[in-house]
Amino acid sequence: MDRATILDWTEAQVQLKLDDHRNVKYQVYRDGDKHFLEVQGAQGEPIHTLELPDGMKLDQSSYQVLLRYVLLDVVAA
Repeated sequence: MDRATILDWTEAQVQLKLDDHRNVKYQVYRDGDKHFLEVQGAQGEPIHTLELPDGMKLDQSSYQVLLRYVLLDVVAA
């Protein structure tokens, strides 16, 4: 497969609720013709990998907003 990094591992503190947050790291990569947002815990434990819709190209701040929604969904599950 043809894998390329779009955004290398970036650390983030994601606010989940008023007094609740989670430290994570994430990367965005392309594998073939698909784009993925991969999220890991601060210690490298896998949390979730999200396939991004076709044509979705965002800047770093937009990925962080998407990251918050992914985490809220995963934590709620």
